[in-house]
Amino acid sequence: MIRKILVLLSGLLVTVAVYAAGAQMRSGHPDSYTVRRGDTLWDISAKFLSKPWLWPEIWQANPQVRNPHLIYPGDVLNLSFINGPRLTLQPAVHAESEAIPAIPLSELRMFLKDMRVMDSNAVSAAPYVVALEEARLRGSVGQNIYVRGLQGEPGQRWAIVRPSHVFRGFDEGDPAKADLVGHELNSNAAMVNAPWEEDSRNDGHYGRGDDMGVEVTVIGTAETLRMGDPSTLLLLDSTREIRSGDRIMPIDDHPYDAQFFPHAPKSVPTDARVIGFADAMDAVGSRQVVSLSIGAKDGVDNGQTYSIYEPGETIHDDVASNSFRRGFGKRVTLPDEYVGHVMVFRTFDRVSYGLIMDSLRPVHKGNRLRMPE
Repeated sequence: MIRKILVLLSGLLVTVAVYAAGAQMRSGHPDSYTVRRGDTLWDISAKFLSKPWLWPEIWQANPQVRNPHLIYPGDVLNLSFINGPRLTLQPAVHAESEAIPAIPLSELRMFLKDMRVMDSNAVSAAPYVVALEEARLRGSVGQNIYVRGLQGEPGQRWAIVRPSHVFRGFDEGDPAKADLVGHELNSNAAMVNAPWEEDSRNDGHYGRGDDMGVEVTVIGTAETLRMGDPSTLLLLDSTREIRSGDRIMPIDDHPYDAQFFPHAPKSVPTDARVIGFADAMDAVGSRQVVSLSIGAKDGVDNGQTYSIYEPGETIHDDVASNSFRRGFGKRVTLPDEYVGHVMVFRTFDRVSYGLIMDSLRPVHKGNRLRMPE
C-alpha cells in the first residue's frame, strides 16, 4: 500500500517549529538529513539537537501533523532559520514500511517479553518444578515435568521462569551500607541455601537490606496434562534445560509498548541509581541494558530520560592535612562526573530497565541519576 501518495505528490513540506524552550542546536549540525533504515529517533535528533530527548517536544509543537512521531526511511529533514531554527519534513513517496523507532526495539524484545521483576515472596510461593520425567536432572522439549502447588486445568499453558537477580537497597542513613545493589542469584533456581545461593561478592550485603524484588527470566513454556500434587506438564519449548526449582507462572499476554518517546522526568526520585547489568559484570556502555533503582511507585514511566553520573571519590588531601599519612588528616570528596544518558523502557514497582543511549565513559553500578543535561 502506497502511503498517502496522493497527499505527498503535492510536494507539501510539513513545517515543524523547533521548541524555543531549550531545543538547542548541536554544534556542526547538518542542514538536511535523509532518514535511513536502521535509524532511531534518538540518533536522528542527536544530529540536530544537543538534547535528543527534546525530540517529542519538537514534533508536538506542530498541531497540523496528525501522528507527529512517525517518520519513515527516505523522508528528508531540512533545517532552516526563519524566525529561529525550524525543521521541515519532506515526506518520500514510497511503499508503506515501518516507522523509525525512538530506540532499537528489536534489541530489547527479550527484556520486554521474557523478563520480569517481581515481589520476592510471590516468586518463592509460585508453583515449582519438583522432578523431571524418568528422574532426569535436566528437562528438554517433549518430556514431562512434575510441578507442585499448581492450580488450573488440563490444557492450560504456563511460562517456566528462573530467578536470576535479587535487588537490595540500603539505608543511606548508615554510611556503611549506603548502597543499592543487584546481586546475581548464582544458579539459584530453587531459591534455597543449597546447593546454590545468592552471590555475596564479599560486600557484606548478602541476605540483608531492603528487598526490592527478584528478576526472573522466562526460559520455556509447558502445558498441563494432568492436575494433582504434583501435576504433570508437557514441556513445549525452552531456551535452557529445565531443572528442579524452576518456577511456573502465567504466560504474560499483556502487550508491551511498541514505541518509546524520550522525555525528561518532572523530578528525579530519591537515590535513583544504576543497580544491575543485563550482560556484563563490571561496566556497560552505549546500547546496553541496565537495571535502575526506581519504578512505577516512584512515578517512573517509559521514555523518561536521565543523565548518569559517577559519584566523586573521597580522597585524602595531602596539602590541607600537611601530611602524607593517608589514615589521618583531612579528606575531600571530588565532584560527580558525567557519564551519559539512560532511557527507561520498562517499569516494575520498584525497579526499571533502562537503555544506555550514549556514554562518554563506562557505566558502573552505583552511578547516580539526575535530570537530563
